[in-house]
Amino acid sequence: MTNIDSALNEELIRASARLEHASPQEIVSWAIDRFNGDLSFACSFEDVVLLDIVRHLKPDIEVIFLDTKGHFAETYEFLNRLEGEWNLNVTRTQPGTDADAWPCGTAECCQRRKVEPLGAALAGRAAWLTAVKRVDAVTRANMDVVSWDDKFHLVKVNPLATWSDEDIAYYIGAHELPEHPLWAQGYASIGCAAVTEKPAPGSDRRSGRWADSDKAECGLHDG
Repeated sequence: MTNIDSALNEELIRASARLEHASPQEIVSWAIDRFNGDLSFACSFEDVVLLDIVRHLKPDIEVIFLDTKGHFAETYEFLNRLEGEWNLNVTRTQPGTDADAWPCGTAECCQRRKVEPLGAALAGRAAWLTAVKRVDAVTRANMDVVSWDDKFHLVKVNPLATWSDEDIAYYIGAHELPEHPLWAQGYASIGCAAVTEKPAPGSDRRSGRWADSDKAECGLHDG
């Protein structure tokens, strides 16, 4: 563990244990209070549940969209729609010129188009919110609700960590939230167009991501 003193480490361990059975609303409220609003939310605009929760608790929060330049047209359209209808404070990242040599699907793509731009966007922040869940993948099964993020050097808060896909579906229906238009076409986990396919019937919902490789994470949540 780097760039964190023992007192903060102990605080985060206690907070994560205390919030393990808290609602996402309670977890987000804790993050807002603890960090005096000095936090951002990285949102893919695939799943809007946490976005809906956060916007009601802190309407002016910075919502970071990692624009890899390779998203589906439907993702950009959905982003633009919600940004306007929900009056969101969206920051769109841009990959550096070094990403030109690494188009979507190549070895350094995610590092250049996601990890590095997010690191720049989070610089100086105290904490960030993510919508990842333990059920998303085996690589996320043991994530804490609150932890220190060694990669980006700030606190990472996962308000939906304990939620299931059924919890997500229930919230969407109960709150009549709009859904990413590609969900209706059979997509279940949506990333960049060049490396995202519809999952085969009965397969894992994330099996359509990097379907022709053994890759499971883009680098944002695997360390």
